[in-house]
Amino acid sequence: MFRKVLPLALLMVAALAPVSARTEPLITLKSVTVDLPDSDRTFLGPGSDAINNNCLACHSADMVLNQPVLAKSVWQAEVTKMIQSYKAPVSEEDVAAIVDYLAQMKAAE
Repeated sequence: MFRKVLPLALLMVAALAPVSARTEPLITLKSVTVDLPDSDRTFLGPGSDAINNNCLACHSADMVLNQPVLAKSVWQAEVTKMIQSYKAPVSEEDVAAIVDYLAQMKAAE
């Protein structure tokens, strides 16, 4: 068994030696600056307080209102995803108001 393992071990050491002897990094990381569009536009109309207070920290009103028309159940799933997956700090008591607002504002005309 030792005779079979020794050549394999020597081959691995020989193959990995040049990698471990390398002094320069394989990847160089560089900081970048990103300028995001700034908008002071807010959501308007009845029920807009909840969405303004919870959603504008990450999304512009324009970005949200340019989304396609979606059913209320799909808006509910989107708001839930923001909370669960992206850890959006949305107040539980505001979720229904946000979903209602989006479903009304983006209703099929």
